[in-house]
Amino acid sequence: MTDVRVRKRMTELHTPRSLVDTYQLYIDGRWVEPEDGRYEDVNPATEQSIGTAPDASVAQVGAAIDAARRAFDGGPWGRLGPEGRAGCLNQLGEALLKHADEIFALSQVEWGCVTNERMMQIDGAGYMSMHAAQLATKLVDEPVTGIGAGTTLLRREPLGVVSILTPWNFPHCLNVMKVNNALAAGNTVVLKPSPLTPLAGLALARIIDEETDIPPGVVNVVTPSGLEAAKLLTTDPRIDMISFTGSSAVGCEVMRAAGDAMKRLLLECGGKSASIILDDTQVTDEMLRQMLFDCCSLHAGQACILHSRLLLPDSLHDDVVDRLVALARGVKVGDPQDPAVQMGPLISAAQRDRVQAHVDGAVNDGAKLATGGGRPAGLDVGFYFEPTILTGVQPDSTIAQEEVFGPVLSVLRYRDDEDAVAIANNSCYGLSGAVWGSDVDRAVGIARRMRTGQVAVNGIGPGDAPFGGFKLSGFGRESGGITGLHQYMEVKAIGIPA
Repeated sequence: MTDVRVRKRMTELHTPRSLVDTYQLYIDGRWVEPEDGRYEDVNPATEQSIGTAPDASVAQVGAAIDAARRAFDGGPWGRLGPEGRAGCLNQLGEALLKHADEIFALSQVEWGCVTNERMMQIDGAGYMSMHAAQLATKLVDEPVTGIGAGTTLLRREPLGVVSILTPWNFPHCLNVMKVNNALAAGNTVVLKPSPLTPLAGLALARIIDEETDIPPGVVNVVTPSGLEAAKLLTTDPRIDMISFTGSSAVGCEVMRAAGDAMKRLLLECGGKSASIILDDTQVTDEMLRQMLFDCCSLHAGQACILHSRLLLPDSLHDDVVDRLVALARGVKVGDPQDPAVQMGPLISAAQRDRVQAHVDGAVNDGAKLATGGGRPAGLDVGFYFEPTILTGVQPDSTIAQEEVFGPVLSVLRYRDDEDAVAIANNSCYGLSGAVWGSDVDRAVGIARRMRTGQVAVNGIGPGDAPFGGFKLSGFGRESGGITGLHQYMEVKAIGIPA
């Protein structure tokens, strides 16, 4: 029996302990005491600490980078080959599925994940690892022909050491997805989760350590709170690639920091996406429920893919707004540990204050508050904000241009198809979007003209397709398909004599 199976069997024989734990840093396959002390990890629903996280020093982040560098340059990971890497990723997928309840319990108290988000945030991650395992086995050299003698062999090789920087809104699935793709491609990684959700990354490290055969140094997890230590993950010459998901402002800083060494970059940043309802749309209650979720209430509005600008023609405006307002007022907001709750809190007091300032500013600029606009009644503790709908929003106003990252939907009127496309494209972002209409060909034609990375038509979003954005929404494409692995690889062409 392999060591990992012994560990797994021992785990099964004991009652699983909570993943809400007191962790150390995970460097080179060992748990290391932090040199810069510990910081509080706060439950956004209660405003109480759920524990402390290890604060990595600059030197310890450097040690994690060094471990990943050595593991890539001379460790066993590179000799495993695609089949060996696939085996490790399958082990990870099985472990994630086995511990899904424990991971969900962590998500409820650390980043406010509610029951109706569980499949998206938690359960899907294990299947993503297994899918990445399958993709790893498809990485083969490809012969191509062209002008000239002989044959050209097209080969994709891992980049080397990848630093992975993830946000606090969907930390578990993003940690897993990025680690999956980087490892399936043959790289080694240093993962730095957000200081607001450090346990998500450390819990993943624990599962990797206890239940997979991934060698030491291949995955390292550090949780610094300071900017200097985090910045090392963008500037250190031992790092070959940076995979970042977060705000566009920070994404631009990452680009600047990485520029001197021309590091490879994958940036998935902010969005201010538009949902266009065409004038021939037969608006159903089910459509409106999906619209409210996709535009406003998903993870309390803390998702870059939200369609936070709703574009309506005059003929549908009042009816759609009235019905959406009624649905928004019926959303049950509260503690994520209550299975009946449909929307949880914002991540922090600072984020709640930011959302409040955006809403107040919009009203001062002339928008009208159709519903919401502040703290829900009866929820005096926790970083809660009501589902909020603003009407009379002008295309150039701040609320229509800046990402709010809260449960705030801005409604804009449009005259005709040309006007709708112009308003949708009037943004420095281009991540997502939607079109609704009875004439599918017309709706698809509108979708083709939207300057954005993906568009859903009549509620059908793209499947296993490259995901990323135009303009300030980043560049490169994250994906569950083979394209996602190729983002973490370099292309080499080898000429072979006939």
